[in-house]
Order: sequence, then structure tokens, then C-alpha cells
Amino acid sequence: MAAELIFRLPGSARGGPLPSPESGLPSVGRAHKISPWRVPVLLFDSPQALGLLDALSAPPAGAPGAPEWGPGTSLRYLAVVAEHSRSLVRRGRVLPQLVVEDGVHAARWLPVLAGADATAFRELATAMPPVCRAVTTGDGGGAGEERPAAHVLRQALAGIADASVRRALPGRLLLGNRAGPKSLLADRWLFALTGDEPVIPEVDPREAKPLIRALDGWMESAHQMDGPIRVCFRLIEPEGEEDTWELEFALQSVEDPSLYVPASMLWDGGRIPGLPKRPDETLLAGLGRAVRLCPELHTALYSARPSSMLVDTAWAFGFLRRAAPLLQAAGYGVRLPAWAGRKGLGLKLTTRSHTATAARSAADHGFGLGALVDFKVDLAVGDHTISEEELEELARLKVPLVRVRGQWVELDDRQLKAALSAMERRRAGQMTVAEVIQEVVSGGDENLPLVEVDADGMLGDLLSGEADRRLTALRTPQTFNGSLRPYQERGLSWLSFLSRVGLGGILADDMGLGKTAQTLSLMLEERAGGPVPPTLLVCPMSLVSNWQKEAARFAPSLRVYVHHGGTRKRDEELVAVVGETDLVVTTYGTALRDAAILAGFAWGRVVCDEAQAIKNSAARQAQAVRSIPARTRLALTGTPVENHLAELWSIMEFCNPGLLGPAKRFKERYQEPIEARGDQDAARALKRATGPFVLRRLKTDKTIISDLPEKLEMKVWCTLTPEQASLYQAVVSDMMARIDDSEGIERRGNVLATMTRLKQVCNHPAHLLKDGSRLAGRSGKLARLEELAEEIVEEGDKVLVFTQYAEFGSLLQPYLAAHLDRPVLWLHGGLPKKKRDALVERFQNDDEPMIFLLSLKAAGTGLNLTAANHVIHVDRWWNPAVEDQATDRAFRIGQKRNVQVRKFICVGTLEERIDEMIERKKALAESVVGTGEDWITGLSTEQLRELFRLSPEAVS
Repeated sequence: MAAELIFRLPGSARGGPLPSPESGLPSVGRAHKISPWRVPVLLFDSPQALGLLDALSAPPAGAPGAPEWGPGTSLRYLAVVAEHSRSLVRRGRVLPQLVVEDGVHAARWLPVLAGADATAFRELATAMPPVCRAVTTGDGGGAGEERPAAHVLRQALAGIADASVRRALPGRLLLGNRAGPKSLLADRWLFALTGDEPVIPEVDPREAKPLIRALDGWMESAHQMDGPIRVCFRLIEPEGEEDTWELEFALQSVEDPSLYVPASMLWDGGRIPGLPKRPDETLLAGLGRAVRLCPELHTALYSARPSSMLVDTAWAFGFLRRAAPLLQAAGYGVRLPAWAGRKGLGLKLTTRSHTATAARSAADHGFGLGALVDFKVDLAVGDHTISEEELEELARLKVPLVRVRGQWVELDDRQLKAALSAMERRRAGQMTVAEVIQEVVSGGDENLPLVEVDADGMLGDLLSGEADRRLTALRTPQTFNGSLRPYQERGLSWLSFLSRVGLGGILADDMGLGKTAQTLSLMLEERAGGPVPPTLLVCPMSLVSNWQKEAARFAPSLRVYVHHGGTRKRDEELVAVVGETDLVVTTYGTALRDAAILAGFAWGRVVCDEAQAIKNSAARQAQAVRSIPARTRLALTGTPVENHLAELWSIMEFCNPGLLGPAKRFKERYQEPIEARGDQDAARALKRATGPFVLRRLKTDKTIISDLPEKLEMKVWCTLTPEQASLYQAVVSDMMARIDDSEGIERRGNVLATMTRLKQVCNHPAHLLKDGSRLAGRSGKLARLEELAEEIVEEGDKVLVFTQYAEFGSLLQPYLAAHLDRPVLWLHGGLPKKKRDALVERFQNDDEPMIFLLSLKAAGTGLNLTAANHVIHVDRWWNPAVEDQATDRAFRIGQKRNVQVRKFICVGTLEERIDEMIERKKALAESVVGTGEDWITGLSTEQLRELFRLSPEAVS
């Protein structure tokens, strides 16, 4: 809701309040003083605020798919507060209370801030940005006062904790009929604790007073606990054919739940290690408070030494569905039977192809989305299928907790009605493959989920989620320049199979496993059978050159066109070039601008590389890419889910539009149960629904590791920003004039100086200018380094980053540390040996993912850094032997993992041309290049002019 509030903020009378530092906007006016300002705001209730703060782990500004502006310091602080509040809820450090808000009574869950949590609260309050408490209590006239940080923080924690508990409870708890205004206050309060609306109207203050006093005493005692011991309830199912359940009482350690002492042992007397001096008092006090959440427990307190309750099946069902979640939320221990909480009834779908063998061996002719299969639907209870007669008997009994073939199962009226309705519909017949897939993906409905699928033939291969291993592997295409490794050939088979069927997929292989090579081989494999429509590939700007180079390297027969920049083809020229092209490469930005134009072509496939760029389904570029029609679609990403399951929905919606249903249903069916409640049934259903369309292989998988080389070297092609290109051209113009006018040693010095300056420009403008200016958004190399570093540390790995310039390393170290929020060590020649050894020791032995930034001269030899399995050469020494020596800091005896080596090269600059010269002479590289870059000084002026020339493709 939009509103205006009074904030006390720094500002000037002429320019208004100062803008946020993150906005990058200049401050107007000179005199800055704290004054009251009327500020437009958006007001959120607690559930809305929790959703907003959950979404704050978006990519940083400048990353693919990120907005231009990101959250400010204050909002990021509140996200930390939200995570701390959720931690309190997860650990049961919240209690139910009856509070008065604006003169109205409400049922709330409030955090318990005792012990270490109290210390954390004080630290959070100290760290609060001033703007978080800048809202005044006055009317804007200047008399208002800011609220103390502790007061603001307590309110924020309370609001988020209350919203978190309500979101974590498993739907509307079965509390019987809604308590009316004339019901007992305790019943109305209990009902309001679990619903969306906490307010309790028309409360008599005299009736509320004793309940508030009792709940305040509960909260006070929670802050004065002797130790981390809680009351625990254990529900024990009957043995044999008995119908008597037992609810056992016990004391349990919060830190070590295995320390579990039944109440019957407490009454025997004697000191029990780990328990308080008077454990009986702890138990009785805990049981007395638990009655507030489970009133039926009061009968147990009739006994002077309560140890358990004997209850019937109906009581046990009520405890499972209503009391257990509430007690757990309030910090009590709860132990339930292993089957508790699982769905009772479900559907089992069985399909059989008409000619399974033919379908498996002749996929091109016998299998497709329109192919017919026989199907049968059965009802499943636990591990068993049941007949229609057995179902009718269960419905007749009308008992919510029943034993079926020796297994206890939870049933309710909604499930039984859904099952009876399913039995009335067609139980067997024929379906198309597309209908089967849709049925599997939909997962049934909320009351009657699909719990098992049994399919044969190629449909079974697809639905298994292991199609890459079941399918007959395709061999490396003859036109592919190289050999695919076995796991890559399996990936090619999977991609080809999906393409033939007309389905899209997500190739989610780990970084470095060759998603690019597999995609190019797919294009070659399908063109071996004749002409096919072109493929449109959309990627971040930083990867355009990489795709060009990799296509030229692995698939030279493919005709590639880059659609990007001001000189890109338009109208009839674009139509003509696309008609003669196999692969069109464009960027996300260009795809957004030219979406209508690109949608006019008949694409055989649209590929999204770094598909996390479309993880926000509402973003304009995600909508633009989805609007481009194609026969099939492919997403390439090593991180299909970075923060939330909604990202997986967005990427799947691109690959197979409509397959997972609307975003709202996906959220209700999968996202909320999995993220908020850890629902394992929902997680299994989601894996079953998406598994056929996602191929994910990890470097930690031994079957994949064995296929990889010991050292995988690759070149990373980067582009220049316009600022870099302008500086590069200025350096060339200035220095070539000096080189022309110099001779001998002076000329040699000028050549080396030119090369140094150009390499500095390729690194970053601030490296050349030495002006202390900002780093973000000004360098293609830095952008690519950020992307790779983020992915590497997210995978839990370590990386060595080499630069030959100590001054550039000094710029990178604080920037990367702040950007990644990870340790970035920096080793250079100015460090004493003791400090140097300490850095190496920390890198080798600290388990935390981190980056080790190293000066090539200071750290290129003599160090053992086998904790790293990634090496990045940001700027090149142009001596293969020197680079190999640096790489060998990680790739040496003691290294247990494969090492990925990346060498950054700015396309269209001297970096690319020197790389080409070295590649041509690689057999004699050491003798030709020598020990440095002096060999370049012997080139003629024309050769130098060509070497330093800036090509058009260099600029992004």
C-alpha cells in the first residue's frame, strides 16, 4: 500500500534528502543536516514483507537477468533479520502469546530471545543502519523522535517470526468448527494462532487478563531456563490388531535429541546426567503449558506422576493433524510414527506401448508425442494397490486413521471422495504419449496425488529421468572436430531424443563438463540427415565471442551469424542471412529489443545459455525470449535453481510452455510445501515431474570424474566495454606515433610500454588510469571474472586467480571480497615470508570456498596449492612455460581432483593476435617466445600496427 511517512534524514534545504548511496545519484546542496522529511513509502504486512525479503537473494546489479538497481544496505540488513527470525522458528524458539495491538486483541507467535539468541539480538541491533529507525513518532514538525534500534528490531523479528510460523504450519489445521464470538477465549485464541487472520474481535479484557498472565509467565520462564531441555511427546502406534495408542511424555535435549528420557524414569528417583536438578518440575511445568495448545492433555495432569496417556484412534488422529504441529512450533519435541504426515491414498499409473521393442529400436518412426499407449490407473495405499471394493469398505468405515494390510494410513473425507470419483471415471484405455507426460507432470490433484508411474519402452526411458543412460548412445558426429567423452555422448543422445520427440530440456551439467560442446554436436548430428531450420542462441554479451570461437573450433562446418550491435542486419538483409545460417548468436539485451523481429522466423530451436538470466519469469527479457517461437527449446545452466523453486518454473516454462501449469499452481503444489515445510512427498513429486526434462551431472560423480582429463584447459573470450575500446584506440594512436619516431633501445621500450598499456586497458580502465575510480560495470574481463568466481564458490570450490600486475591485484582483492562476500586472499611480492606462509596455510586447510589472488611473479613457482581445482589467468604472460608453471601450483602431486584452467583473452585485440601467433608456433613455443615478451619488440612497424589493431568485434 502506498503512503507517506516522516523520516529524519540527512539533506539540504535546497536539494531535499540525500539519495541512497547505492543509487549512484549525486547529492545536491552543500549543507547536510538531519531534518524531518515526508517520504513516499510502500507499506507491507508481515507475510508480504517476508515474501519480499525472501526474494532479495537476486543476482547483483550487472549480472545476467539482474535489475540495474539492487537492494540497498538497509533492505539487505532486513533480509539478514528475516533469516535470523526464520532460524528462531526452525529451532522452536517462539511461543504463542495473546497481545493487544491498537486496542484490539490478537494471537501472535513471538520470539524467545535468551542465551546466544539474546547476544545475536544485541549484535543485530548494533549493526542496524540508521535509516531503519529513522521513521519518527511526530507529525513532521520537527518534534518527532527516532525509535531505539532494539525497539525496531524487536518489532521486525516478531512480525517476521509470526508470519514464518503461520507459513510453516501444514495448511489449515483441523480445529473443528470455527470458534464464534461467544466461544471461550482460549478456543478463539487457539484458532487465531493457526489462521491467516490473527485478530480476535470482541474480547472482554476481564476474560483476557488471566490468559495473558499465564502466557506471559510461559514467556518469562522460557527466558530463565536452567538448560536446553524441553518436554517431548511420543505417539506410539498399537501392536497387532489392538486399537489403543499411547502418548508418551519425556524430557529431551534441544542440542542432542538422542538424549531422550521417558517420564516413567523420572519418577523412579535418582540423578540423571544431562537433566536439571528437578526434572519432575520441568516436566510438570511443560505439560501444564502444553495444555494451552492441546486442551485434551489436561486429563493426564489428574495424575501426580504423569508418564503417558492411552488414547483411541480418533484421538490419535486429532493429535497428528492438530496438536503436533502447534506443539512443535512452540518448541516442544514431537516424535511421530514414520508414516505420519504422508498422503494416504494416491494414484498409480501404468502404461504399456503397443510394440515396446519396436518403439525402443526405431525411435524416429515408432515414438512421438502423438503415439498411443495402453494405460491403467490403480489406487495405491502405502506400498499396496487396492480394489474398488476395498475402497468402498474404507469409505463405509468413516475412520480417518485405518490399518490397511498391516500399515497405518491417514485418510480424510476429501481423499475418499476424490478416490471414489476417480473410480467412477475411466480406469483403463488408451492415451497419447503427450497426455501421459501431462498426467505425470500434473502429479494428480492435492487430494489424490500421483504416487507411482510404471511405463515401458522409450516412454519409460524418458519418464525414468535416466534417459541419458538408458538410450543407445550416439557417437561423436563425423563433422565434430574432436571426440566427445562418454558422458557427453550420453548427453548428446538425450538432447537428440528430446528434440526428435518435440520436447525441450534443461542441460544443467556442472561448470566445465562441456555444455557448449554437447550443444554444438547436437546441431551437427541433426544436420547429418539433411537441412534443418536454424538455431537461435541467446547468451550474455560476455559469452558471444566464446560461442563464435567454440563453434569455429569444434563445428567449423556450421555457418554462424552474430546478431548484435548497431551494425546488425535488419529487414531483408536479416532474412537473407538467417536463411543461409545454421546458428544465430544474439544477446539477452538484443533479444529484448528485437523480440518482434526474431519472432518472425521459423527457428528449429531456441537455446538460452546461462539460462539463470531468465529465472525471473516476470522480467522483460524472460518474457521476450519466451515469445520467440521454435519447434524445441533448450536451456543451458549449471544452476537451474539458485535461490527459489520459482526459478525452475520460469526456466521450464521457457523449455516446455505450459507443461508445469500456471505459476500459481506450481507455487501451491510444489514451491510452498517444499520451501516452507520441507515436504518430502512434494519434493519427490517435483523430481518426478521435472526429472525427464533436466539432465544434471556433477564433477563429484565418480562416473563423470573418470571421463574427465586430469587438466582441462580452455580459453575464455571477453569483450571490451565502449570505455575500454575508446582508451585502447587512444593508446594505439599515441604510442604508434612514438614508435615511428624512435629507434634502438628507445623503440624497444616504447613497444613494451604500448603492450603494457593495452593489456592494462583490457584488464580495466582504472588499471590504466590509476585514478582510484569505481570498478563495477566498466570491464568485460572483470564481468566474466565475477561470473566465474560466483559459480566456483557456489559449488564449494577454490580458485587461483593469477595476474602479472600487482597493482591490478590490489584493485581486485577488496572489490571481489565485497562483491562475493567470501575470503579473497592476495599474495604478492611485497609480503614477508611469514605472511605469505600464513596465506598458503589458510588456503590449503580452511574448508570455506575462497579465491586466492596471486601475482604471477611472486607465486608462479614454488607453492603447493592443491586445495584449488580451478585456475584463472586474468592477463597473459604469453609464455606457455610460465603459465604452466603457475597452473602447476594446483596441478601437482597431491591434487585429488581434476583442474580446470581458464585463460582470459579479449577478442579483437592484441591479446587474441598474440594467442594466435603462439598457437601457430606451439611446438616451438618456448624457443620462439623466450622468457617474456621481448620477442615482440623485433616486429616491424606494420606488424606492430596489425598486432595492436582494434577489431570491431572487440567491443560489447
